[in-house]
Amino acid sequence: MDVEGRMNLEIGSKDMEVETKNLKLEDPLPSSEVDMDEPGVAESADVDATNGSSKECPLTPRDSMTSKVSVAKKPRSVSTDFGDELDLELGSGERDPARQQDRKLSRQDRVELSRLFQRAVSSHDWESADGLLGRADAQGLNDVLCVAVDAIWFLSDKEELYAIVSLIKRIVSAGANDFTRAALRTSFLASCVSACRGRTTSLSDAVSFMGQKLHERLQESHGDEVLKAEASAKVHKFTEWALKCIGLHSRVRESKGRGNHGTIIEVQLQLSAFKTFLDIADNDLTGKDFTEAFDAACFPLTLFSSTFDQGWASGISASAIQGLLELLVEGGADNVNQCFLEAARYGSTELVRILLQIAQRNSLDIDVDLALGFAAHYGKLETMGCLVEEGNTVAFLGPLMRAAERGCLQVVEWFVNRGCRDMELCLALTAATSSSQVEVAAYLLPLVPQIVLAPLSIEIVKAAGERSTGSLQGVDFLLRSDFQ
Repeated sequence: MDVEGRMNLEIGSKDMEVETKNLKLEDPLPSSEVDMDEPGVAESADVDATNGSSKECPLTPRDSMTSKVSVAKKPRSVSTDFGDELDLELGSGERDPARQQDRKLSRQDRVELSRLFQRAVSSHDWESADGLLGRADAQGLNDVLCVAVDAIWFLSDKEELYAIVSLIKRIVSAGANDFTRAALRTSFLASCVSACRGRTTSLSDAVSFMGQKLHERLQESHGDEVLKAEASAKVHKFTEWALKCIGLHSRVRESKGRGNHGTIIEVQLQLSAFKTFLDIADNDLTGKDFTEAFDAACFPLTLFSSTFDQGWASGISASAIQGLLELLVEGGADNVNQCFLEAARYGSTELVRILLQIAQRNSLDIDVDLALGFAAHYGKLETMGCLVEEGNTVAFLGPLMRAAERGCLQVVEWFVNRGCRDMELCLALTAATSSSQVEVAAYLLPLVPQIVLAPLSIEIVKAAGERSTGSLQGVDFLLRSDFQ
């Protein structure tokens, strides 16, 4: 198979893989059916239906002197069946792990418990937050674990760090064990927090724009319209939740006289707390969990990159998202290349740059040549520049020929300005001619040196004619140009 055919096949198969996988991203991301003015509410039953598989690895007994706690493993689908709701009151708050495992709160009670816990955590009322743990059932503990882990990305000092880590340990000690859900949810949130540092647009404008971008992306993809509509609704709701969560914590920071830009010290504290959470989870998080969390972290940065302020991946923001992704790679995430290709395809240049650095530091294989093909296919010129300058790819021929064949003059000009060999220009001219892209052919023809073109002219016309899709306008243009 020739170079062009191979690259076309790769673009087609990879693009389908990208679209299919990303349409499934709503699965691990929880959504709430209740009012989202306060983002810490318990998640709906369909969350557990998508995340409810039990762990394959049993919890390893841990030394009693360590901070890790041995907890009996339970399936993660506790909340999928509300048929036997007992409509219990929240109780006295006395903590009894055995009774908590048997207790089952009604959905309404769980939602209220999560609201109270969110208020306490966001206002740094650690004593009240701790007091609420005794009122939770097994699923309620997993709900508040998510809320506590989410608070990591808003820590400002060591006192808050120690408080939230201690709270997470107590929640796990009480019986929380859904580390997968907490890791996926907080990874998504963390990337939004990183991208929104120093944000100048309003949250409402960001939500509206993200909804529009998501709709456009789903329209480009193949698949059942009903499933695409459901995916759009779920991702939009969870994105809205994430931004409202950021807004809630931002108001707390402002009330304390702190801005929303953050400092490198705060980022280091937050990453330290997240690493502690991963250490607590230990073997309860599998390589698959880390892979899905990596995907969840990259998803908003890939899809909504144009929503965020220009240069979000520089300075503090870069340190935060790089640190998060590095920890997930260390844990076993193996989808760096897939996320890299998606970022290139959607023109998320900043994320492409970050993933290039992560791959280099961790000696990971990523397909920079194919990424250039994606970026060129969709006209992402800035991303193409990043891949050439920082990814050191020089595989111009395949993307150049496809751009010529499709009549993408802007992309063809970009490659020419970057420097193409004479034979590459000849092949691109042939591709443009065979597809009757006269404008592109007219641009390329004078760029090929006559000394190169003359001996190949007959072959070019012959090849263009054989590959023609029906119209011979391109061939006619060459013949009338007297290029031989």
